[in-house]
Amino acid sequence: MSNYFEFSASEKKYLEAINLANDEKLSKYASKNRDAIRLKNPRYDIIRPQYSYDTDCIIHSPLYNRYSDKTQVFSFYKNDDITRRALHVQFVSKIARTIGRALNLNLDLIEAIALGHDIGHTPFGHKGEEFLSKCYQDGCKKAGKPIRYFNHNVHSARLYRYVSGTNISLQTLSGILSHNGVKGYKEYKPSDLSTFEKFDEILEHCYLDNDYHKKLRPNTLEGCVVRISDRIAYAGKDRQDMLRAGMITNEKFKEKRLIGVRNSDIISNLIINLIKNSIDSPTLNMDKEVFDDFEDLIRENYTIYGDESLNKPYYNIIQPLMEKLYGRLLDDIENKNYNSPVFKHHLNNTILGNCYREKNSRRIIADSNEIVVDFIASMTDDYFVDICKNLHIDDSLTESIKYHEYF
Repeated sequence: MSNYFEFSASEKKYLEAINLANDEKLSKYASKNRDAIRLKNPRYDIIRPQYSYDTDCIIHSPLYNRYSDKTQVFSFYKNDDITRRALHVQFVSKIARTIGRALNLNLDLIEAIALGHDIGHTPFGHKGEEFLSKCYQDGCKKAGKPIRYFNHNVHSARLYRYVSGTNISLQTLSGILSHNGVKGYKEYKPSDLSTFEKFDEILEHCYLDNDYHKKLRPNTLEGCVVRISDRIAYAGKDRQDMLRAGMITNEKFKEKRLIGVRNSDIISNLIINLIKNSIDSPTLNMDKEVFDDFEDLIRENYTIYGDESLNKPYYNIIQPLMEKLYGRLLDDIENKNYNSPVFKHHLNNTILGNCYREKNSRRIIADSNEIVVDFIASMTDDYFVDICKNLHIDDSLTESIKYHEYF
């Protein structure tokens, strides 16, 4: 009887030879598939190279679905031309793969890190991240436990390491944890992280020290490529979104720049300069003049991000709603309110809920604050508003949410 779903010995030999040949073609500074570090071997490693397997784990996770309705930077705008989180990670992936191809790096690893790097983002972007971290800190204080902080990159790594049940490689996890590109560097050099034990130690340290994650570097050159590509992806696109939505006018920005003022020019020029300075090198580099102009452009963006009129709805509506929702969900867990969405939509999730329970038991053993943080962070913008309405968290606040409509 024919075996439809297993390879013969000769077929395995053929496929293994292809994988080995592909590894040998890569740069000496690239991450080879054979060197991937993971806790157990993937099931189909012959037809899916190591880091391609990571990408499959990421995009088929239920967490990946939530990208589609999460704020990138600007909320409350019904505008199909404004970037959402799902589109941003695709931009990062494409920019990073372009750089990686020119430097002969492992494109599968680049894709895995790029598509998974923002999975831990909250609803309502970085403001939501700021508010959830404050709730987490307050929750820990009330529980008499050490203060813990929330940062989206740290949470992304935690989700894939502990929550989602995936078998992600250390190289991909390191790239995701260390991607936070708020601070830029003219030169990027990989770290020497090589064990899960050290990774877990670093991850825990990130929760206890709010600034620790900012010092981290990916342990591969591919991870460094994604980190800088993240900044390239949002630098010009954010200001393009601002202009298209009518939030600002061009007068807010410099008329001329070395790296260009249009998004397409910014992306192209930065990619070219990075490649020129990084060919056959163990590090990524830019010319100082290009790097300085890039940093000045991003600083210019941040003056807009901090605009009081743009941030007022977040502080006046979203922050108090999140604080009240956080408290309500904590109470529901402590009171075993099984009709609450935190049970029905999170703890009872057949994939995501198992990590909170005793093995071979339904008994919840995880910290309640941790559960609530995971649940709120997983919400899309629309789900956050709807759960607040459904639970009547504060009807006056939810009714005051105003969107910039299409017409």
